Amino acid sequence: MAARGDDGFRRARRPLPKGGSFFTPGAGPLRRRIEQASAVPLVWLHQAPRWILPVAMAGVFIAGLLLAGPLGGLLLVVLAAFIGWLAFLAWPGLRTGERAMRLLVVGGLAAMGAIQAVA
Repeated sequence: MAARGDDGFRRARRPLPKGGSFFTPGAGPLRRRIEQASAVPLVWLHQAPRWILPVAMAGVFIAGLLLAGPLGGLLLVVLAAFIGWLAFLAWPGLRTGERAMRLLVVGGLAAMGAIQAVA
């Protein structure tokens, strides 16, 4: 049965991923600060319905492509920053090919945003 959470979403309860901690063991001070600041948004994203994130990202991407000028460029750069943030958090657990793909996606979105902003 679905329950309504404090954030207003109606969903079945999803347990958090397995593991003893949200944080990377032995992380440096920068990673530790970013992981601590990211804990609440990540839990919120995890508890949100699964379709919200891909639909929102697709909407921002399409709007960024359709809106010419600085606004479209800004949307693409914001999307690149969001994906970059997720990539940064996942980085320690990724293999080389996975890291390269994330760098290509973030770089490609940022480049598209720059081109869109001046077009």
